[in-house]
Amino acid sequence: MRDEEEIREQYEFLEEQLESDEMNHDGVERMFTYYKRAIGWVLEEEHI
Repeated sequence: MRDEEEIREQYEFLEEQLESDEMNHDGVERMFTYYKRAIGWVLEEEHI
């Protein structure tokens, strides 16, 4: 189970990465993977 601080850190990391001017196709694909993982954590928290 993830705590709120961990989810918040993940969100901030994603935000920084998406704002980066160096984002390329691979980077965007990797960010979507992280995003889906973070969303999964939130949903996991709500269903437990």
